[in-house]
Amino acid sequence: MVADSIEREIVIAAPVDRVWEVLTQAEFLGAWFGSGGPAEIDLRPGGRMVFDHGVHGALPARIERVERPRVFSYRWSQGAAGEHPGDGNATLVEFTLNPDGKGTRLRMVESGFADLVMPEEDRRARHEQNGAGWTRKLAELQQHTEQLPV
Repeated sequence: MVADSIEREIVIAAPVDRVWEVLTQAEFLGAWFGSGGPAEIDLRPGGRMVFDHGVHGALPARIERVERPRVFSYRWSQGAAGEHPGDGNATLVEFTLNPDGKGTRLRMVESGFADLVMPEEDRRARHEQNGAGWTRKLAELQQHTEQLPV
């Protein structure tokens, strides 16, 4: 049976407001999570977000929660590139930011793998790929944030 969620936590040497900006502003989001160009983002619940992932194509998402500067979540498809998130094909990604000394503790949880309507081996592969991907992408988020001028 495939685990339903992926959980990662990192501490970033930057204040919560700065991490929030890098997590949610189009130019920063495209730099650490996309192919380098600005992402498309309508930062409100129900808003649309699109990441350009180069060889993986455009990945659309639907924003679920925006509680500046602490909680940001979106739902994205685990199907083919360009597929919009919907029932049975999407997982929920939620970021929670909390002060940690002079830095920020960022917690990321991606959940909903158990509810994906696809063969078990595909769910398992998606969970493993995303798990490895989040480890890399959160390191890039951390590096990008910490290198920005104050």
